[in-house]
Amino acid sequence: MPHRQLLHLVIGGELKNVETIEFRDLSKIDLVGAYASYQEAVEAWRAKAQSTVDNALMRYFIIHAHKLLDPDADERAP
Repeated sequence: MPHRQLLHLVIGGELKNVETIEFRDLSKIDLVGAYASYQEAVEAWRAKAQSTVDNALMRYFIIHAHKLLDPDADERAP
């Protein structure tokens, strides 16, 4: 059985401080990309996070967009 496509977005940017998830400048958000699986998203997230390790305020996130598009999908999954 083929895997279902589950859309994940990887984004990042500089935070205002390390204690909150509030971006310093929304116009400078880095949209890394959209990925069809969580594993692909993790690989992209890891690469971007590693490349910005010297900036303590830079953070990258994986957004489970498939849950935003269809919040009840997990309940219907076989």
